[in-house]
Amino acid sequence: MLTDDHVRRFYDVGWIHLPQLFSADEVAKMRACFDGLERIAAGLTETGDCQGSRFVLGEKNGEMVIKRVIWAGASQPYLLEIGADPRLTVRAAQLLGSRKMEQLLNQAHFKRPNDGVIFGWHQDIQHRDKGEGTWTDINGTGSFVQTIIAIDDMTSDSGPLQFIPGSAKWGPVDFGNHDYDDPNYQLNEPPQFRKDAAVTICAKSGDALFFGPYTAHASFENTSDNYRRVLINGYAFPGANKRTYPGRGAGRTINVA
Repeated sequence: MLTDDHVRRFYDVGWIHLPQLFSADEVAKMRACFDGLERIAAGLTETGDCQGSRFVLGEKNGEMVIKRVIWAGASQPYLLEIGADPRLTVRAAQLLGSRKMEQLLNQAHFKRPNDGVIFGWHQDIQHRDKGEGTWTDINGTGSFVQTIIAIDDMTSDSGPLQFIPGSAKWGPVDFGNHDYDDPNYQLNEPPQFRKDAAVTICAKSGDALFFGPYTAHASFENTSDNYRRVLINGYAFPGANKRTYPGRGAGRTINVA
């Protein structure tokens, strides 16, 4: 279980960083799954579904880029096992205030050296709430918890995550309806936003991060010589989501004992 200080930090500061939540052996198995996803992607020519997962691809200088793999565990079942691991789900349930959750995300994010992949400034509520009744904040605190496991060390030059402290208390703000993984995207800066307040997260492989749907965050290009991969699992309060997410089995129900 999270401590009272962890819970306070989640809601006031915006994120929790738990070092070495997963062992080196477990990370090695996750890394092997990412290698399998990369082999599948090498045989694709465009964004599309394969083996139950959706591969989102791009291009830089004539080379194929893997932006992300949605519901990656459909083709790599061990990643789904990790998504149901109590080290994630018990803490997410505590933050949501519900022992029953809907798992919306099981995503593999790749940043290979100098591949140009970025995720510009945004809140995850942009991806949960698409209007027209697609999302309801049932528990009054966002109704969603995102978790990130570092598969590789996250260093200052490998495109690490950056967070804006205190943004978890903003509620939804307007960062613009942009394609933020376009390197030329135009950022709309809401009044609360100050880029110079950003905190860069350096993490070791096996570390985990927890944050909510209003926490402003970004990550930019990997300019190092090493991979920077992360596994994302996201959990919603039951009934909050009204959309169908891509991937075989996406949106599964998880019950925490």
